Amino acid sequence: MPSDTPSPKTPAPNPAPRTPAPAPVGYRALLRNREFAGLYASLTLTVAASTLSGFALGTLVDRQVHSPFLTAVSMYGAAFATVLGALTLMSAADGSRPRRTLVLLQCVALAGAAAQAVPGLPLTARFGLLLVAGFFQSLGTGTRMGLLAEVLPQSSYALARSLMNITAGGMSVLGYAAGALLLARLGPHRVFALAAALTGLGLAVVAATVRERSIRPGRRPGLRTTLSANAELLARPGRRALLLNLWVPNGLVVGCEALFIPYAPGHAGTLLAAASAGLLLGDLAVGRLLTADGRRRAAFALRLLMAAPYLLFAFHPPLPLAAVAVFAAGAGFAATLPLQEQLLALTPDPVRGQVQGVESAGRMTWQGLGAALAGAAAQVAGPTLAITALAAASLALTVASRPSVRREGAAAAARTGPAAEVTAAG
Repeated sequence: MPSDTPSPKTPAPNPAPRTPAPAPVGYRALLRNREFAGLYASLTLTVAASTLSGFALGTLVDRQVHSPFLTAVSMYGAAFATVLGALTLMSAADGSRPRRTLVLLQCVALAGAAAQAVPGLPLTARFGLLLVAGFFQSLGTGTRMGLLAEVLPQSSYALARSLMNITAGGMSVLGYAAGALLLARLGPHRVFALAAALTGLGLAVVAATVRERSIRPGRRPGLRTTLSANAELLARPGRRALLLNLWVPNGLVVGCEALFIPYAPGHAGTLLAAASAGLLLGDLAVGRLLTADGRRRAAFALRLLMAAPYLLFAFHPPLPLAAVAVFAAGAGFAATLPLQEQLLALTPDPVRGQVQGVESAGRMTWQGLGAALAGAAAQVAGPTLAITALAAASLALTVASRPSVRREGAAAAARTGPAAEVTAAG
């Protein structure tokens, strides 16, 4: 490898001209990439399926046991098992045959979704299926995000995640809006069957569009490899603070959302749809309109926005005002984009899939914990007080960890260089 120091016998060369930033890339250009389009479509179908399935299961549990705790856990309980995948087999996300891995994991998801459609299945079996689905879902997310980082250049990563998040938010809006109608007309078990059909379609899309990658180093997936990479990931205090902010404030606010059914049983679909619509708009604005530097500067304000509107629930706002507050809080979830971008910039290439999978698994696990905490608090103090307390805790953690996150953001900016300033235009 050539040295950066010129030879004493050779005149020092003129400084190299600064490399121009890549040309701006837009959503249409991303979708012309066949593999990205396949990953994007499969994720969209998976989100639609999980939204319908989660809403159906939450409604079924609420009807049978009338427990805020179990209802919240049923909607977000799969997140509890994602941490097991992150701690044990997440290195499979960086294996030498990621396409095959993703297809197999999609098959497992299809089997779990189909099993939920069986009439008369006991609630214990349904919760067991949730845990199995969550375990393999974390591996699937890591594999998909690792492939995404290879299919696209790093300068397009935030825009691609933005598009995925926007579409996921849109599908959630449609899922929650249609969920109530479908449940009234079809019943929970037919809604589960529809979710299984969407999952199967996502499997077919992955199989037809994503090609096998052959550029990865030969790493043997397994427990030891996973633990080693996880230890390296968590060894740096600033990186731990970055992950903490991707996980905990987000999870506490999702706990607020998990109480919409017990808080307003007749209007829960409206509030859930408002939250998803806010997420859609926030990701669109942050991913599409801001540069990487702009996203970094907006990250703290967005994290505050994610939780602060829920403090309004302490005053029992009318439904229109509550929906506006939830919409604004949903927009604040766009704070994950700049934090994910920073994490990617600080991640070595050979473990990108695992790190992205750990980030996603931790975020989903904290969403499950947030839902469980919210349900337990609501069981004792009622949904209104529980929502307010979780929002206040999210705000306190965001403010307390701000200095560490800023330092890590500066380190990420130094590594990405000019490419990080590409504006998502076109």
